[in-house]
Amino acid sequence: MHVTFLGTGSAMPTPDRVQTGILLESGTVDGGEGVGPLLVDCGSGALHRLARTDVGYEGVSTVLLTHHHLDHVSDLLPLLKARWLAGEEHLEVVGPAGTKALLDGLLDVHDYLRDRIDLRIREIGETGRDEAIDVAGFDVAARETRHSMRCLAYRFGDRFAFSGDTEAFEGLANFADGSRVLAHDCSFPDEVDVSNHPTPTQLGEALAGRDIDQVYLTHLYPHTEGKHREMLDAIERAGFDGDVRFARDGLRFEIPE
Repeated sequence: MHVTFLGTGSAMPTPDRVQTGILLESGTVDGGEGVGPLLVDCGSGALHRLARTDVGYEGVSTVLLTHHHLDHVSDLLPLLKARWLAGEEHLEVVGPAGTKALLDGLLDVHDYLRDRIDLRIREIGETGRDEAIDVAGFDVAARETRHSMRCLAYRFGDRFAFSGDTEAFEGLANFADGSRVLAHDCSFPDEVDVSNHPTPTQLGEALAGRDIDQVYLTHLYPHTEGKHREMLDAIERAGFDGDVRFARDGLRFEIPE
């Protein structure tokens, strides 16, 4: 599996960090059938970052949404339009309850895009807790997080997990336990009093004792600039002694079988 961080920023983008988007590529499975690519979230700027990849927006026919906040969905309709103009015929959008209403509302405003491509929408069940689904050939487990609106974390077998937007808590740490790589929201340094997102100390406490090879911190607000070293130290002091790194836009790496 290859993971590319397209956007590692937040609702307050910085010049080096656009809003959330992660590209997953898995190549082939045992039978030779292609898996992916899959775009997880599609915030502002993610489409431009996607255009820089070998996959491009022409190659992404499935989007998996964690939730419906603007910084995770604002490039969704631009992606649909770009694929239509490029001659692509399909787009599937998978996400929590309300995803169909979201797309219907967007297409009511931009009605000239309706029926330009075959748009298919799938909603994940009412709770999303520990639900198993197939998305673009990936076996995906979903788990509800703790955020200001309904949001889902996703796990892709034992290789990759993504927290979505969430506070740090034991249930999500258990969900990610055993993953090779976890990308987790760490929006603010410790001195910011925040809910719905974790601080480094809160994240370190939640992940303490969990078996995760690497953790990438993402969804970074401007408040984290110049604070990276102290944030990493805070996570370690709080009890998680694994390999923790900061994600960055354009970072691509492979998680071997």
